[in-house]
Amino acid sequence: MSGCLLADIGGTKARFAVLRDSQLGVVETLATRDYANATDAIHDFLGRRRDERFDSAVIAGAGPVRDGRCTLTNASWVLDGGELAKTLGLRTARVVNDLEALAWAAPEFAASDVITIGRGQEEPSAPIALIAPGTGLGMACFVPADGRAMASEGGHATLASGTDDEAAVVKLLQRRYGHVSAERVLSGGGLVNLHDALVDRQEAQPPSPSPEQIVRAAIDGQSETARRALDMFCALLGSVAGSAALTFAARGGVLIAGGIAPRIVDYLRKSDFRERFESKGRLRDYLARIPTRIVIRPDPTFLGLVALARAGDRASA
Repeated sequence: MSGCLLADIGGTKARFAVLRDSQLGVVETLATRDYANATDAIHDFLGRRRDERFDSAVIAGAGPVRDGRCTLTNASWVLDGGELAKTLGLRTARVVNDLEALAWAAPEFAASDVITIGRGQEEPSAPIALIAPGTGLGMACFVPADGRAMASEGGHATLASGTDDEAAVVKLLQRRYGHVSAERVLSGGGLVNLHDALVDRQEAQPPSPSPEQIVRAAIDGQSETARRALDMFCALLGSVAGSAALTFAARGGVLIAGGIAPRIVDYLRKSDFRERFESKGRLRDYLARIPTRIVIRPDPTFLGLVALARAGDRASA
């Protein structure tokens, strides 16, 4: 097949690789904030690969896609397939939602790519839900029976609290944001929001810790507030994942990806994650039969991007 540029572009990191002759090249990660736009980042990536040639691109963006155009939710970049194709001299440049691209990877995952938490057994050909807490909160669905993926902006749906403590946190966050979506707590910034809400920070207090610092302090037992924040993160992740399973009828399982969950697998196992996943009243038995798995494969979205590139190549043949 012809060479194809693949990209997974999020609010924090932009990852690039070239697919040639069915072989995926090395994935290079750049910081989104270091570039004014996608074109500058692509030129920088290609500048170190002057021998690479390609005539198409498949680009996943962390934001809603309409008419081949994506404005990143958590960064200033705008990805426009037509403009990128013209600027880079490509035959075609396809822009898709990043979770839609990840959804195309769902049937490609090997047993070693995921870690199962809790019970359950997937039903063949049933929908698979995907949730990815990272810089933002992505959500999508893959339907094996139809061979199609569906993007979603479910991460921006209104967050529902399940305990008095969570209700108090939501109330505090409403003062700051007005609308409190699931992404406001289930993301890197969301983990900081949880931590800050639990201490109800005032202006005179020290700067907030980073998400990495919160996770480290919680796991190492260095901070009770960090532990409470991470506990609440895990519980809310289970609750939102359970809601996604119901929304998509995801009897094929729920996959948790993104930059946070793979780093806290052991913590998730001991947390209320799975209990809250199943805790949906009359539908508890329904959810108890659905498996939840953490995606630990590095750069998993590229599996989906490869699948999309191959499908595009077959369509143009």
